[in-house]
Amino acid sequence: MWEEFKQFAMKGNVLDLAIAVIIGGAFGKIVTSLVEDLIMPIIGLVMGGVSFTNLQYQFGAATIKYGAFVQSIVDFLIIAFTIFLFVKLLNKAKRKKEEVEIAEPAPGKEEVLLTEIRDLLKQRQN
Repeated sequence: MWEEFKQFAMKGNVLDLAIAVIIGGAFGKIVTSLVEDLIMPIIGLVMGGVSFTNLQYQFGAATIKYGAFVQSIVDFLIIAFTIFLFVKLLNKAKRKKEEVEIAEPAPGKEEVLLTEIRDLLKQRQN
């Protein structure tokens, strides 16, 4: 069972997925910092000095932090747009690769000659 697990864990897809998760986590931190430290303060300045991190409603002991929710939405939109662009780029590269694979090269002189010989031999047999 250990050998099967090692084979499974060392397959390219599993390692690629693990690397993607790690990079995705780091990318999420970068986007969160971008939103919290750059984008939201600029939006707050444009809206008259509003700080989104402090936007909240207090209902007795309950606190609804809708400013943090707005920041999470902006995080999500940036990550989703980035993934969209990345997938679009991959699909474009894949289409180009498929087009290259589909286009067969013209037959060489030897191939044309061999084809003619084959056709002549078939004609003699008939």
